[in-house]
Amino acid sequence: MTEFFIKPISGVTVRDPETLEPLSESGEKKPQNGYWLRRLNDGDIEVVEQQKKKKGAE
Repeated sequence: MTEFFIKPISGVTVRDPETLEPLSESGEKKPQNGYWLRRLNDGDIEVVEQQKKKKGAE
């Protein structure tokens, strides 16, 4: 299944339907399924580029 890196829009709490935990404000990788695509369509989340760690950085 295809995944994408998403984060909630500022001031919005979006819960994962499986864990019931809020989506991290810094973003998380989630499957592109109906639930997350509806949240995107509703404007509750945004797709972001996943920040890559620099080589050698801790």
